[in-house]
Amino acid sequence: MSSSPALNYRRASYLKSSPNLTHCPDDSGAEVAFAGRSNAGKSSAINRLTENKKLAKTSKTPGRTQLLNFFVLDDSGRQRLVDLPGYGFAKVPLAVKNEWQRNLEAYLQKRQSLRGMVLMMDIRHPLTEFDQQMVRWATKSNMPMHLLLTKSDKLKRGPATATLLMVRKSLAEYGDLISVQLFSAPNGDGLQELRNKLDEWLNTDNMVDMVYIDDDGEAIDSEPEHPAKT
Repeated sequence: MSSSPALNYRRASYLKSSPNLTHCPDDSGAEVAFAGRSNAGKSSAINRLTENKKLAKTSKTPGRTQLLNFFVLDDSGRQRLVDLPGYGFAKVPLAVKNEWQRNLEAYLQKRQSLRGMVLMMDIRHPLTEFDQQMVRWATKSNMPMHLLLTKSDKLKRGPATATLLMVRKSLAEYGDLISVQLFSAPNGDGLQELRNKLDEWLNTDNMVDMVYIDDDGEAIDSEPEHPAKT
């Protein structure tokens, strides 16, 4: 059970969409990004999490999400969910895909308010090359990841558990940086486990501000200026 205060995900509302890092909201507070192949059930998972079927757009055409879509959980806007562009099946020119990739990598590596990533994989097709690329990007930045093996209702309990254990074993080298769970949007299996993880990441009470110390040992608000050596 999470020790962080429970957040009300039903309050989630759309903030804005951004084509790249430059147009993202102010880089403060805390946010969690949701990523996954275009058919991994990403939008369905977000809608189940927030209990709002219309929040994240779902489509029968894979790859329709081409922007960074931001949703806020409170009036201050300091707690956010981010729906990242789906990858893997989008029928767009290669140049467009490459541009998405550059923007996505820049966001993952440079966004200071990003506290973690939820990576969704269809439990019947886990750890594709695209998924492993996302894992490499995130772990390169030492970013925590929580993997959802979605559509777990498509398998019986035995095979689903076996896949869960296989994925955990495959990613064991990353230690506590990566966690894995089963998830089903239609029946809500794993919903509370997901919310507990998000509570842990998004709780701004757990955020530690940088404290600088001056030459006299006193705490100050900004980094002290030191005269240039001559």
